Amino acid sequence: MGVQQRVGLNVRRFRKERGLSQEGLAFECGIHRTYISGVERGIRNPTVVILEEIAMALKVPTWRLLEDLPDKSKG
Repeated sequence: MGVQQRVGLNVRRFRKERGLSQEGLAFECGIHRTYISGVERGIRNPTVVILEEIAMALKVPTWRLLEDLPDKSKG
């Protein structure tokens, strides 16, 4: 999995854990909803500044957006 896809999956996971819609997250970040959608789908390549803004809105350390998700097919 590429880094863009990994970031997208993590953004989606943390957003859902916080009970936010894409629109709600976008509002908290000051970023357009379609940009958040593109990040989650792995088609946008956000800058480190944007990653920091998303992480702050999600209330997680920025590095958590880059971490590997556990493989649910194993185990």
